Amino acid sequence: MTGYRLRVRVTPRGGTDRIDGIQSDESGHRVLRLRVRAAPADGEANTAVIVVLAKALKLPKSRLELVAGATARNKTIWIGDLDETEVWSRLIA
Repeated sequence: MTGYRLRVRVTPRGGTDRIDGIQSDESGHRVLRLRVRAAPADGEANTAVIVVLAKALKLPKSRLELVAGATARNKTIWIGDLDETEVWSRLIA
């Protein structure tokens, strides 16, 4: 099964839904910086993250799944059917 675990740093209540760029974490892995308008209450920000990423990746929301960080700013999203190279090329384009 092809897929990729994308690390994301989220800013809830960020005023807009958008991807802010890429940074490296302390272990040197790429992390996508993303902001969403939604508040972090009742999973609203998590839902917004999936929507923003699905749109950017041109995938249905059902291909993305939050696998870690439901209550944290640092999250891990499983993206089905794409490998690492394809994910980053779609996000950077």
